[in-house]
Amino acid sequence: MPALSPIQSLLQANRDLIEAASRRTIQPAIDALATSGLPQAQSVLEKWQAREMWQRDSDGLFFYAEEVDRDTLRIFDFSTGEPLGDMPEDDFTQLKPNSGIRGLMGAALVSFQLNSDDPAVRGAALAGIERDGDASHLAPLRSVLDKDMDAANRARAERLERLLTVRFGESDAERVEAIGYFNGDLGVDARAALNPLVATTLRVGTTLPEGGNVARTLKVGSDALPRLEAYALLVDNDLAPPLLTVADNRAALEANIVDGQVGGIAVADLDSDETRARAYAALAAEGTVPLAATPDEIDTILDGFTFYETFAEPSALVTDAASDALTGIGTKVGFNQFLDLSLDGLSLASIYFLAAIGLAITFGVMGVINMAHGEFIMMGAYTGYVVQQIIPDYTLSLIVAIPAAFAVTFAAGVAMERLIIRWLYNRPLETLLSTFGVSIALQQLAKNIFGTQARPLTSPSWLDGSFQLNDVVGISYIRIAIFVLALIFLGIFLFIMKKTRLGLETRAVTQNPRMAASMGINPDRVNMLTFGLGSGIAGIAGVAIGLYAKVTSELGADYIVQSFMTVVVGGVGNIWGTLLGATMIGFLQKGIEWFNPANTLAAQTYMIIFIIIFIQFRPRGIIALKGRAAGD
Repeated sequence: MPALSPIQSLLQANRDLIEAASRRTIQPAIDALATSGLPQAQSVLEKWQAREMWQRDSDGLFFYAEEVDRDTLRIFDFSTGEPLGDMPEDDFTQLKPNSGIRGLMGAALVSFQLNSDDPAVRGAALAGIERDGDASHLAPLRSVLDKDMDAANRARAERLERLLTVRFGESDAERVEAIGYFNGDLGVDARAALNPLVATTLRVGTTLPEGGNVARTLKVGSDALPRLEAYALLVDNDLAPPLLTVADNRAALEANIVDGQVGGIAVADLDSDETRARAYAALAAEGTVPLAATPDEIDTILDGFTFYETFAEPSALVTDAASDALTGIGTKVGFNQFLDLSLDGLSLASIYFLAAIGLAITFGVMGVINMAHGEFIMMGAYTGYVVQQIIPDYTLSLIVAIPAAFAVTFAAGVAMERLIIRWLYNRPLETLLSTFGVSIALQQLAKNIFGTQARPLTSPSWLDGSFQLNDVVGISYIRIAIFVLALIFLGIFLFIMKKTRLGLETRAVTQNPRMAASMGINPDRVNMLTFGLGSGIAGIAGVAIGLYAKVTSELGADYIVQSFMTVVVGGVGNIWGTLLGATMIGFLQKGIEWFNPANTLAAQTYMIIFIIIFIQFRPRGIIALKGRAAGD
């Protein structure tokens, strides 16, 4: 018989343990493989765990095999990995470890994977421990930390070692030190490891237990422990009889009337709570009914017991350290939640500003109440959708969609101004009604062309995901892009109004149209271009909003109210006022939603009420305009 390979010799040395494998007895065989230093040991554990390991009946040697068909196996040598040929399955016995044994093998395999030279293999092993770590992973993690490894995996391994030490450390000092590692840590995994240490259970006894880790004692009748809940706990622990209700008492007495008496008391005398209680007590003494306590007896019974909460963790040192760490973490989480809420408010403010900047021109500068402004936003979103149908590259289509949306809505705005608006200047009611009719017509036209279902306006892949500062603070890249776009258009608007002839003429017509006309400025032309500019910017806002919102014919209706509120609150005709108005409304809405996150409609209602009150004190908005609009 040829000499056995080292791996086969090791398996034969542990043959008895392997053949009679059980979770209680197999560990020495697994340890022998894991600590052997043989390169084939990992393969043996993997094949054994996967139930691909077989033993030849004739000589007891171990191999791994693949099934060729129902009756044939292709046998492989563990030492070389070479196939030894196809053999009848009846000559072999398959090793089928149960789930407990496979778990022990998995823990052993972690050590091999953590010591792999491949960072991807190490990362996969660490990911497995992150999902389902236990005490058996501590030793492999600690051993691998003494070896060279890439920085990312080392940081993950160090964190996992600390997390597992918190849960499974051998001494209190070791666990307290590991808990200190997470002071101020915002990771969800840290809180998941610490919270179970301070979990409490409500208990009751005649005195406090000696040596128990008591969290606090509770006073009966306090908010933490109402009287009836305290008494129910006594009943659940068989420390007091059930509470006798009026209905139960009446039913028991009626069921036990004998010769006109109950418990030796005449039925005619059962006209008070005291006599009914005595009758029930007599029945209970006879064993006719179960023992029960009356409501008047509750306080007397409760006075004989102490109610307290105990930690699930027996060590007071550990729970004190965990409580201190969680207090610090809670403070830091609260600050970061405020920061995250501020980012949400800033993001919403940028969306409202982008939606309102066009209205700030048409309504703020020209004084035109354009109820179709939301539909210009909707037209811009649909323009982006159409461009994406023509240009499948999402980045290029977005670059093309922005000027295309501006051109389409600019043209629509100019046409609307020439055909409708210019005949209705200084007639606000007629302007409101006519533009409202236009908005309905545009919505119906969109439904006829694109249907009623939402159309996708897909963002480029580089806008997918979010920027995560930590486990609490994060913001999507689309929201960041909209914020940047809002800043860009703020700059463009300021440049147009301050550095171009159109801006100069617009400001002149805004402040004094007659004087501007006498200086050679054509107010009709300025109004037309200004209305077109505002409409065009609304179209670009539609492209940006369509990247994260559903593109339907009602898209604009979702933003028209907020756009008007933004302009009015900020100050009609002032771009800086519009910016401040958008910021105030965005932060206000997010703040209200934080108190009632399940009801955004209520948040919008409260916000509108607040704005109504605000306008009572600042009717001209945050920044009041001087000139014609102020006079109006």
